[in-house]
Amino acid sequence: MIPIGFLGLLFLLLALYCGIDPFKHSAISEFPDFESYKVDLPPWELVPADRDKDNLLQKSEIKFLNQVQGPESMAFDPLGRGPYTGVADGRVLLWDGQNWKDFAYTSSNRSEICNPKPSPQSYLPNEHICGRPLGLRFDKNTGDLYIADAYLGLFKVGPEGGLATPLVTEVDGVPLRFTNDLDIDDEGNIYFTDSSSKFQRRNFMQLVFSSENSGRLLKYNLYTKETAVLVRNLQFPNGVSLSKDGSFLVFCEGCPGRLLKYWLKGEKAGSTEVFAILPGFPDNVRTNKEGNSFSSSLYLQKFNTCFRLAVSCTELL
Repeated sequence: MIPIGFLGLLFLLLALYCGIDPFKHSAISEFPDFESYKVDLPPWELVPADRDKDNLLQKSEIKFLNQVQGPESMAFDPLGRGPYTGVADGRVLLWDGQNWKDFAYTSSNRSEICNPKPSPQSYLPNEHICGRPLGLRFDKNTGDLYIADAYLGLFKVGPEGGLATPLVTEVDGVPLRFTNDLDIDDEGNIYFTDSSSKFQRRNFMQLVFSSENSGRLLKYNLYTKETAVLVRNLQFPNGVSLSKDGSFLVFCEGCPGRLLKYWLKGEKAGSTEVFAILPGFPDNVRTNKEGNSFSSSLYLQKFNTCFRLAVSCTELL
């Protein structure tokens, strides 16, 4: 039997080792100025626990299993072709009905380091070179595809694909370090998120650990070429989706586990309010075809296993 005193000493030494981290094994060792922020969570009784049994997403089926690595956002072009999706090696792919085809890319520095690898995680060290397309949206009038590249900023590529053109790489002198998702309205405004001004996508775990609040909701106008900050001090903003009438948009704020509504028109224009409290970490959000419901994908941690759920948050317009 091992003496209790020895176990106590062993535990103390382990705690000291973790605290001092002499060999820099910690996930935050690369960030000497790392700082954690408070996350204001709602009372537990306000967090929904029941699933929506009538949710159509319960009838979903898995498609394209193991055919693409790290698909993020999906989009269909104005002619109904697709889906298009950005993948881990930096390409935007198009499903032509039989095969996945190369459609577009955001980085002009692609080389053999961007070639297919065993897993999506294998691309992390070179994502800033190869590009990492996340959010995708088509302009239904022109057929242009707008791309939020996590490292390189906001891009546009024409209906024929190819190398995308950069539109926004910094706002108010602050570089876009983690461009995430976007949506576009009928007036040529692109609303998009920059998840952090401190951490890039390859450091997303440090962003989650710190819950730092340098994230921003932004607007870019295609005609004036001007970019404005709509909301600052966000903790990991992510997915963006406009309402059907364009009077507001809904976007994810990951660390607090909620959807926020930002009013674009009317008496509340320019204000933000909580739209939905979620039982997990929201990644993306999209409206349904009728425009009266928003669905958000979540990550839930339970018994050390990561589950992905789709939760429908409905509000009649």
